[in-house]
Order: sequence, then structure tokens, then C-alpha cells
Amino acid sequence: MNLRALRFLLRKEFLQIRRDHVILGMLFMMPVVQLLLLGSAATFEVRLARMYVVDHDRSAASRGLVDRLAASGRFVASEASASVALADEAMLDRRIDVILVVPRGFERDLARDRRGSVQLILNAEDGAAAGVIRSYAGRILRSYSAELGAELAVGADAASAGPAIDVRQRGWYNAELEYRDYMVPAILVVLVTMIGTLLTAMNIVREKESGTLEQLNVTPVTPATFIAAKLIPLWSLALLDLAIGLAIAHVAFGVPVRGSLLVVFLAAAIYLVGALGIGLWISTVAETQQQAMFVSFSIMMVYMLMSGLFTPVRAMPGWAQMVAQLSPVMHFTHLMRAVLLKGAGVADVALQLVMLGGIGLAVLALAVRQYHKRAA
Repeated sequence: MNLRALRFLLRKEFLQIRRDHVILGMLFMMPVVQLLLLGSAATFEVRLARMYVVDHDRSAASRGLVDRLAASGRFVASEASASVALADEAMLDRRIDVILVVPRGFERDLARDRRGSVQLILNAEDGAAAGVIRSYAGRILRSYSAELGAELAVGADAASAGPAIDVRQRGWYNAELEYRDYMVPAILVVLVTMIGTLLTAMNIVREKESGTLEQLNVTPVTPATFIAAKLIPLWSLALLDLAIGLAIAHVAFGVPVRGSLLVVFLAAAIYLVGALGIGLWISTVAETQQQAMFVSFSIMMVYMLMSGLFTPVRAMPGWAQMVAQLSPVMHFTHLMRAVLLKGAGVADVALQLVMLGGIGLAVLALAVRQYHKRAA
């Protein structure tokens, strides 16, 4: 590799990037805007569920139950009637998210048997949201049931009132169960991937469209020097974007940084080798920037679905879990969450570092070989 030629080509690449306002926007403005938007929007947390109350008992206990759900801040009693059919229509029209049905004799059963039953009907179109709503409601109902049982118990039964098992819960690494702490590190991985893969592919294909790639191929510049000059600027700028994103995640969203940032940037530097290699490979199969963008987004869609960003990898079928092991996005996402949230060190994420290095070298070698074939 000719270092002198590489120095001039690197200078040319940085100057070209600086003069291209579209590329500068994609490099800096787009990741910041996407992080701010996705960090707030990409969550499975249900902040307020609209509730339809069908109270057949009309007792102090049933009214207290509705009040307790509303007082939690997770539910709002937006509609009420004595008809389950009307409640079904409201759910069909998507005006409500959950139906609470309190049967007749609810308070009597609590006073006599210290047991009462209610029915929760959930709109399960979105299974994840329905599961979250059910979890919220179940926790509130169990707490209210224990308190109400203690109030209604008399005499010798008072000592045995409430639940038989005292369950105390604590969430490690994310005690407040903030979904942002879980999602934002993964969003940072996606943004770094977009810069490394999409911009690399489009940058090289743009040279191909303008005809300058053919002109460079007939100069003494070797393919290795040309590839290094194309990849090094985007590699360094992607790391800069990651630093900006981490700062925004910590300041704007309160995402903790419990581990070493050196481990994060070491992993990012290794990961970007594979991301840039994929962009280089796309540039060898695409003839236009439109084709490069389409192929890049197609690959990134598979990456995101198989990375554990939206659904846990362990919840996938066995064959899908094996395929996910070949995704560098999955390993980098796991590493980011482990370092930032758990404070993991190099030894704890050694497997992910090895996988990122192996996948990155394999992808880059394949891309360079394909590029040499096309150049020849």
C-alpha cells in the first residue's frame, strides 16, 4: 500500500465529505434527530390505558377498585355502562384498551370468603402492549385485594388476611424499569450501522456513477489504497457519531454508563470493520445509488429483526437463534447493553468481541475479494 497516495486520497475524501452538505446532514444531523425521536418513541411501555368499566356490583368495593386503578396513573376510566356489549363496541372502535367487568356480589364475596373475581378483557391486537397492560393491572389488583381483605377481615381471621406469600420484587441493572435504558443503546447500534453500511455503499457507487471510479482504476493507485481511503474517513466519522450519540443518551435520556467507554469504542471500532465491509460489498453489486440504498435497507431490516432490538433472541425458534449468531448487530447490541447497563468489562464481553472480530474480518475479506473481481 502506497502511504503517500493514501494520504492524498484521505485528504480528498475528507474535503469531499465536508463540501457535500447532504452527506454532512446524514452523518451528523440525521443520527441526532433519529436518536431523539426514537429514544422517546421506541418503547413497549404503556403510559395510559383507556378503560371501560362494567360495574354490576355498584358497591364501595367495586368503586374503590376502579379508583385504585385510576390512581395508579396507568389507567383512565374513559367510559362506563352496565352493558358488556357496549364495551365490546367501544373496543372494536379502538376507543378503549381494556374492559373491567365487576360481577354482582363482588363485595359480598370479599366479606364472606375474602375472595372476589373480576374480569379483564384486553385488546390484544398488539400482544406486547396487552401483556404490559395485564402486568400493570395484575399488580394493582393483587395489592388492592390484599388491602381490602385485611380491612374486611374480623376477629381471629384478621391475622390471616391478605396474601399467603409476601412477594418482594426488585429489578437489577434497571430498578425503575425504564424502557429507554434498554432501547437507546440498541438504537445507537442501528444508527452506527446506517452510517457504516449505507454511506459506504452510496459513497463508492457515486464514484461509479460519475465515472471517477474507472479513472482511478487506470491510475497507479492500488485497489487496497483506494479501499482504505474510502473506508477510513467513514470509520472515524462513525465513531465520532457514536460519541455524540452516547452524550445525548446520557444527558437527554439519563441512560447510565456503568462500564468503561473504552470497551464500547473498542467494540465499535471492531464492529465497524464488518459494517463497512458490507457497504463495500453492496457497492460491488449495485450500479446506482438507488440500488445501493434499496439493498442496504433490505439487509438492515433483517439485521434489526434478528438483533433482539424488538423481540428477544431467546424467544425466537431454534433455527432463527442460530442464524442470529451470524448477525454482528446482535452481538454489538448485547455488548452495548451489558457495558452501559451492567458495567460489564472486557472479560464479560470477550465472546461478543471475538464474534465481532471474526464476522468483520470475514465480511471485509469477502467484500475486498469481490471488489477486486469487479475491478478486474
